[in-house]
Amino acid sequence: MRLFVAAELSDEARAVITRGLDPLKRDLPPARWVRPEAMHVTLKFLGEQPPELVAALDREAGPALAACEPVTIQLGGGGFFPHDRRPRVAWVGGQVPGLERWAEAVEDAAARLGVAREARAFSLHLTLARIERPWSAPAIEHFLVAVGKWQFPAIRAREAVLFASELRPSGAVYTPLARWPVTQRGGTADA
Repeated sequence: MRLFVAAELSDEARAVITRGLDPLKRDLPPARWVRPEAMHVTLKFLGEQPPELVAALDREAGPALAACEPVTIQLGGGGFFPHDRRPRVAWVGGQVPGLERWAEAVEDAAARLGVAREARAFSLHLTLARIERPWSAPAIEHFLVAVGKWQFPAIRAREAVLFASELRPSGAVYTPLARWPVTQRGGTADA
């Protein structure tokens, strides 16, 4: 099974992305654009794993995440991986104080079960497009300016979700396998 753990987006955030993508698809060079309904904030990509990892991860990650606090995700701004000189992935970024703790809890739980740790530190991003042919400097600038103007509502995240990902010719299909609420109450008020 191809697995990953993520925080889901609100319908309002998806609506902002949907409205913003139409002109980008029209104005920018071809790319493989991600469907807004498939977007999420990835905490940990687990890759291909045996089905029995699901129950084991549920036992490990559930309690670890329960000790975390809900967070407020504020999306905004765009960028590229690996960089804007030769972009391969176009994304929306954001600010989420506390979400790195969620990612760390999942990372630690998965590592206890033998899943390799990420080589890079957690970085909030929503993949918008995979770029197969290089974009020109004006196209890169157009993307950054356009995405920088998107106004996202704050998203109050209260659970992480373990998803199975099935790759199909029409795009990936994500099936939730487990939901792990974060229940620790700290100094932040719910939105």
